[in-house]
Order: sequence, then structure tokens, then C-alpha cells
Amino acid sequence: MNVGAPDCEVVAGVDEAGRGPLAGPVVAAAVILGEQAVAGLGDSKKKTARQREALFDLIQTHAKAVGVGIVSVGDIDELNIHHASLLAMQRALEALDPRPDRVLVDGKFCPPGCFRAQAIVGGDGLEPAIGAASIIAKVVRDRLMCELHERYPLYGFDRHKGYPTAAHLDALERHGVSAVHRRTYAPVRRVLHTSGAS
Repeated sequence: MNVGAPDCEVVAGVDEAGRGPLAGPVVAAAVILGEQAVAGLGDSKKKTARQREALFDLIQTHAKAVGVGIVSVGDIDELNIHHASLLAMQRALEALDPRPDRVLVDGKFCPPGCFRAQAIVGGDGLEPAIGAASIIAKVVRDRLMCELHERYPLYGFDRHKGYPTAAHLDALERHGVSAVHRRTYAPVRRVLHTSGAS
């Protein structure tokens, strides 16, 4: 798919990582690709960690601009994950220089702001700029989760990155809820309820 753009039009791709995890922030990235193509772009979930890291470096080297937006666990609980994801995208776009003329967003919803935006379901596999944003967002978030693992080693954030794996759910039951868990998510809420915490 190519939604077409005049050669002089500056187009940014936007995607997020971290809607589903029980812990950690949600991260969005916005990318304006440069003239040199980066081979192998696409949905970050379909690539290995090593492939994503290699592509991350290539994107950073060859893109015209890269912006990242991060929304904290506290804001996720306050806003809900949908609005927190859109806020992260908005922050990523605002971090871009130059400012894009048009924005292509992965999914069904566009972030607020003064951007001419188009939502594309499955856009990370269809539009190179969105695929690049998908990789940037995923790598940045994975690195943040590895940093959180250093502070909260009992939960295995370095392995599952906060997603509700069996090991993570077991750690939640055994060790309780940490300061970086999303308290509005059902599995975390259940542990809080069982323990009598709020």
C-alpha cells in the first residue's frame, strides 16, 4: 500500500508499543524517513530482538527525524490505555523536527493535535514510515523495561517486558504489585484486591 504523497510533502509514520503489558510505560515513536531506504522495515512484532536492534540503528542513522513519546504508568491508570497511547503519539509527533505535513498512524485512531493524519489498520506492515516507528517504539520500550528489571528484579521484566505471561502472573501472586504495575489492569487489580491493598 502506498497512500501517495507529493515529493515535497513531509510524511511521518507513527506507532506505539506497550498497550497490552501489565507494567511499564506506553511508548510511541514518529519517524520521517530520509531519502535512503532502510531495507527490512515492518511490524516490529514479527522480528527478532536482534533484527529490531539492527534496524533501530539504521533508522536512527538514515531517518530525517525521529521523535519518541512516553506516558507513565500513573498516567495510563488515570487516562486509560487508549488515551495514554494517543497522548504518547502526540508527544512523539511534537518531538519531530521538521514538522510533518501529513501523518500516517498504525491502527484505527489518530492522536489529537494540528496534524493532517490518517489511521491505517495494519499500517506497520504496509507503510515503511509506520514500520520504522513500530521498531523505534518497541526497542525504546524494551530497553526501558530492562532498566526497570534492574530496580524490580523479582518480576522478570527483562524477559517478558511486562506482558501477562505465566511467569509474570506467578511473580505478581508471589511478590505483590510493584510501583510500576498498571493498577487498572484486571490481573493487577485482582492481586490488589486479594492483598487488601489499594
